[in-house]
Amino acid sequence: MISVAEALDQLFALTLTLPVEEVPLIKANGRVLARAVSATRNQPPFSASAMDGYAVVAATPGDSFTVIGEAAAGSRHAGPVGAGEAVRIFTGAPVPEGATRIVIQEDVTRDGDRITVTDALDRGPHIRPEGDDFRIGQTMSAPIRLTPAIVALLASMNIAKAPVFRQPEVAILSTGDELVMPGETPGPDQIIASNTFGLHALLSDLGARPRLLPLARDNEASLRTAFELAQGADLVITIGGASVGDHDLVGKVAGDLGMDRAFYKVAMRPGKPLMAGRLNGAMMIGLPGNPVSAMVCGHVFVAPVIRAMLGLPRAAAPRAQMALAEPLPANGPREHYMRARRTPEGIIADQRQDSALLSVLGQSDALLIRAPNDPAQDIGALVDYIPI
Repeated sequence: MISVAEALDQLFALTLTLPVEEVPLIKANGRVLARAVSATRNQPPFSASAMDGYAVVAATPGDSFTVIGEAAAGSRHAGPVGAGEAVRIFTGAPVPEGATRIVIQEDVTRDGDRITVTDALDRGPHIRPEGDDFRIGQTMSAPIRLTPAIVALLASMNIAKAPVFRQPEVAILSTGDELVMPGETPGPDQIIASNTFGLHALLSDLGARPRLLPLARDNEASLRTAFELAQGADLVITIGGASVGDHDLVGKVAGDLGMDRAFYKVAMRPGKPLMAGRLNGAMMIGLPGNPVSAMVCGHVFVAPVIRAMLGLPRAAAPRAQMALAEPLPANGPREHYMRARRTPEGIIADQRQDSALLSVLGQSDALLIRAPNDPAQDIGALVDYIPI
């Protein structure tokens, strides 16, 4: 068996960053920017009013001004404003030439075309300078995952299309005679295929394009057909059948089809029977069949691989630290990823850690990480965890 860190290193060695494509900005949210882009205009493109009011050269309480025009968003006042003059102005409008401040409308009284500044005059100036947000040539660095806020920023930079990494296509293949799909009526010895759908959701959240293959049965012909259906995928994920039992045929069939296996078995709990390699140009990861094991391996291994395919840094799943709210006994020889909950008092590992208990995983928001042979830990001890 190899360590989790060694398995990740070997997985990254198998991972290919995907090509770049341009997508309309309206479809760019959640994608990963592949190369830096630069602003083609200043923002604001002119000095603009930040408030509704009056543009003047200077003002003190008691001053009076003659209103000589009006400026609105998208329609500037033509000409300068001089001493003793004011231009009625609205938020977002270009500030007239010569004006140095905006007197907000609440700080004046108006009589016809005359305004008088009241004693409530604030400090101002309520002007957003040209280029105050960004200037022509300012860049957005890559790689970075595009969020709604960044999409808005790119739009204001006048960028209509974003160069992004192609989304990886991931084929998900569940194996086992015991499996039926949700909604079907299982036989007395069958169970519902659950981790297939959990991994599909995880992959979608990561920015991949997952597709479910038909359930493969525990025979070589069915598995060969399933692998044929996976052609064209960037990553093939198999669930179950990766162990060494008489009915665990995934490794054998994949090997017969030309898989170059990188490793098999990782010193972790849950998730020891993990397999990886390349098959017909695609990367392949074989996950264990226990539902919690598959999902834990999805967070620990599959998620970093997808991020790497998308051009993001090749790194383990982000970790954080929190104090224990309940003590933990000593850990065994394998790295343990315990289902846990974060609370105001600290993090609590669930008492039940069986790898078949999806109800425990569903109530958890963290994987508490125990190092191999970690001694017992008391309340208050800082522990690492992966948010899920």
